[in-house]
Formats: sequence, structure tokens, C-alpha cells
Amino acid sequence: MNARLERRLRYLASIIVAGCLMSVVVNLGQGRHEAAQMIAGFAYALVTCVVIGGIELFILQGPLAERLNRLSFIRLLAVRSTIYAVIIIAIQLLQIGERAAGLRLQSSVRDFGLSIVYSAAISVLLNLGFSIANLIGPRVFMNFVTGRYHSPVEENRFVLFVDIAGSTGLAERLGGIGIHRFLDRTFRLLTDSVVDYRGEVLNYIGDEVIVTWPEDLGSVDCRPLRCFVAMRDTLQNAASQFEREFGAAPQIRGSLHFGPVIVGEIGDVKPAIVFNGDVMNTAARLEELSRKVDGGFLASRAAMARFAGPLPVPLHDLGTLPIRGRVDGIEVVGIGATV
Repeated sequence: MNARLERRLRYLASIIVAGCLMSVVVNLGQGRHEAAQMIAGFAYALVTCVVIGGIELFILQGPLAERLNRLSFIRLLAVRSTIYAVIIIAIQLLQIGERAAGLRLQSSVRDFGLSIVYSAAISVLLNLGFSIANLIGPRVFMNFVTGRYHSPVEENRFVLFVDIAGSTGLAERLGGIGIHRFLDRTFRLLTDSVVDYRGEVLNYIGDEVIVTWPEDLGSVDCRPLRCFVAMRDTLQNAASQFEREFGAAPQIRGSLHFGPVIVGEIGDVKPAIVFNGDVMNTAARLEELSRKVDGGFLASRAAMARFAGPLPVPLHDLGTLPIRGRVDGIEVVGIGATV
């Protein structure tokens, strides 16, 4: 089973469990304690979560993802809400809960009308939340909601800088709109690998993307390193398509570092969660040095020491490299041969 399928199945299982537990809480909160009522609510939640979760993860985020991503925020919200509403209304009309619990089926036009209004409202609210979360990132959204970084904290994190090589020359040839489309297509492909390996996109800066992992998530199975390798494989597989459309295929280089960073909210009108500290500066300078090494990738020994499990690719010790801002330099490894 590949990582993407495993992740989607895991998310689907989480959605089903959360939905079923919520049905129990709602029933108890509304004073419906009888077994038949609980079974009806559970059946509605189970079927709704399985159908909507399956369509969301395996269709809307699968074959239709590229088409949907081309839509504006409002159009995407309308399309997704309509799909959700149709599903929920169909489940309500079939009265799956009542049938599963052996209860009397509803026949009142008023009850059906209320069910349709309820279904439409829930669909819009759910998709509005999903759309906002997607705009700023699901983890960032949850961090804002929970206030996790309202006061700055120090965390040990892996920081991966990934840069699109040769983008300046491509910009001159493709023009402003062309290079934007090129970078957008590239970053969308790279983000798939980030999600697969449970990373968090911190920012897109020009032709560069910054990805982070908390220590406990990143150390498992060398996820940051596997993520970079997966990014390269993904771009290689898409090279022919890029060549046809843009006349060039994207190549990436990168750097990986680990250490304590300060994470906290900053700003008022447009607040953001930002990362500061020497680790960020060092990772950025390693990315600059990666342009001068075979393989186009540098990882600090500090990062490599935190990994658990076998490495996905052979690495070569490059010794201690001088780096701006550090008197003693930094010990690094690379993919490929020597400097």
C-alpha cells in the first residue's frame, strides 16, 4: 500500500470515528437516550461519513483535484457545497437511520423541507471551514483556532528549504504569467509529497518553499529526507508534461537542518504564525551552498542524528563547510559525490 492511499484511508477512518462519536453526543445532548434513537443517529452518521469522506478523499482530492483547484474561492465553495448537500439530502430522503433502527418512516412534507434546509446549511458551513483551512493550511488553521502559538514557544523542528533551480532564466523566457503558471504547477506537485510525509508548508517565497516537521513527526522513518526524494521523483515523472507545456522541466535543490525555533503569532490585520531563530537562517544558507555541490542537496549532521530508521538514499560526508554567520562552520552530508 503506498503512502498516499494509506494516508487517505487513515483520514477516512478518523472521519468515521469522529462522526459517529459526534452523533452520540448530539443525541445525548438532545435528550434522545433510547436505543432506537441512538441507532438511528449512529446509522446516519456512519453512512454520511463513509460516503462524503470517500468522495472527498478519493474523488474531490483525487481525479477532480486539478480541475477544482482552478476554480475561484466562491465557485469552489459553491460546487463542493452542492455536492455535499445532494449527498446529505439523499441520505435524509432514504431515511437510513429510521430503517436501521426499525422506527416509523417520516412522511411529513414539513419534515422533509426542514431536512433539506438543514442539509444545505451544514454543507455550506462544512465547506466554508474546509476552504478557509485550505487557504491558510489545515494545521495553521487549527493552531489559530486553538491559540497554540498565541504566545511564542520554542520547539525543536526539522526545516527543509526547497528551491526551483534556474527559475530566473525561465522567467525571462516564459514571461511573468508563464513563470507564475510554471511555479504554481511545480509547487502543487511538491505539496503532494509534503502531505504524504506529514510535513507542514511554512511559506512560499518566490521560487522557494519552506517545509517543517516537529521533532516527533519528522524523526519517524526519515520523513524530511524521504519527502525531498519523493519531490524529485514526482517532478521526474511529470517532466515530459512540463516539457510539452513550458519547454522545460523543473529541477530542485534543497537543504535540511534541525534545531530549536521560536514559533508564534505575529501581526494584527493579517496575523501569521512565523518561525524565527538560527535554525531558519542556517537552513537558508545551506540551501545557497547546495547550488555548489553535486546532487544539489545538503543536510546538517544535527538533522541526520535525529532520524530513526534506514536512510532512503545513500549520503556522502562532506565534512565541515564554512557558512556565513558561524565561525566554526557546519558539518554536512549530501546526495551525490563531493564538492
